[in-house]
Amino acid sequence: MDHVSINVEDMDAAKEFFLMLGMEVAGEAKVGGAQVGRIIGLTDPMSDVVFLRTPDRHSQIELVRHLAAPDENGPHAPASNRLGLIHIAFEIEGLTALLAELRAKGYDTVGTVENFEDVYLLCFLRGPEGIIVELAEDISPKHGS
Repeated sequence: MDHVSINVEDMDAAKEFFLMLGMEVAGEAKVGGAQVGRIIGLTDPMSDVVFLRTPDRHSQIELVRHLAAPDENGPHAPASNRLGLIHIAFEIEGLTALLAELRAKGYDTVGTVENFEDVYLLCFLRGPEGIIVELAEDISPKHGS
């Protein structure tokens, strides 16, 4: 897999959120025109695009702000049981400290933080525009070895 794309209205908030999760900016551009429109099925699109990658450089997220054809319905916050792509998972270190930073910025968990079978400390976090990310900290005994 090369990347996952997320459409946003507030590019600055979305970018800041993913940077707080440890991602790095890989590139930024303005894209559009007839060829892009034919590919994505929109007439005369123009978009701001930011690519963010994980520190290990194995995964990327593409944030897209559609300038010429914004979503008329605006952002929505889906429930965790909705059909379709719902969340992206990140394995992180220091979940408790990161969660405190994110809560200070106004983000909060969807449910509770749970110790899942002494293997992971897990939670779902709702970010800007309803984006859900799963945060997982490896707390297994083998991880500490």
